[in-house]
Amino acid sequence: MEYALKLDKVTKEYPDFKLDNINISLPRGSIMGFIGENGAGKTTTIKLILDLINRDGGTIKILGKDNRTEMDSIKENIGVVLDESSFPENLNAREISSILKRIYKTWDDNKFYKFLDKFSLPNNKNIKDYSRGMKMKLSMAVSLSHDSKILILDEATSGLDPVVREEILDTFLDFIQDETNSIFVSSHIISDLEKICDYITFIHKGKIVFSEAKDDLLDNYGILKCSPEEYEKIDKSFVMGMRRNKFGVEALMLKDKIRGSYIIDRASIEDIMIFIIKEQVQ
Repeated sequence: MEYALKLDKVTKEYPDFKLDNINISLPRGSIMGFIGENGAGKTTTIKLILDLINRDGGTIKILGKDNRTEMDSIKENIGVVLDESSFPENLNAREISSILKRIYKTWDDNKFYKFLDKFSLPNNKNIKDYSRGMKMKLSMAVSLSHDSKILILDEATSGLDPVVREEILDTFLDFIQDETNSIFVSSHIISDLEKICDYITFIHKGKIVFSEAKDDLLDNYGILKCSPEEYEKIDKSFVMGMRRNKFGVEALMLKDKIRGSYIIDRASIEDIMIFIIKEQVQ
């Protein structure tokens, strides 16, 4: 299998935080959602991928090339959207295009202006007068207007209204229609990731908890509902997380390990993340 992105035993240590030997493999032609609570290590991981900070150990390959020694040869193929606009506020979209065509050999003016039209972005209005949603759509237009084969996105839809978010998600799905293209996207809006992702990677306190196909996660996990007395009889080695409420107990479990006539609800990706975090902090 070919991988668009591969992290092997990547480590980064700070005085109060450690990214601990993380492994991530994104197959080409697919979308991976990167989830975790604030401070879990998502942004640190993305900065390491983009070689914005130095890693302490491990290897990172983008499109089969080392991101530290061969980054210059793959920059044309990487589209990046971070959670804050990085464009000078006193420029307009037309001026940004003029600058970027000198930076990217594969810059496509026609494609860029088509995205401006698609996203209803004015090309003569200063960036400082754009809304947050407009700035994110501009970043998306830029990331797609050169020869991008992989998009690396950090909270690209956070803080946006549902209409703009849906528009950006549709753009992701259009991009991935080319089976050589791939997307690695972090977001706190788990429902967005559940709509579009093929794989989900969950990081918690600097460690990868799981990195699996989304459909397998949704098929394999369920939320068992029972009384406290019934819960005491269950094999706890199969419980991934639990919470008590006034009606009884809810437990996240592998569906094929549940025995008996219990009520089993569907577990969303967000449910799985919350139950596991709650269990680990108890």
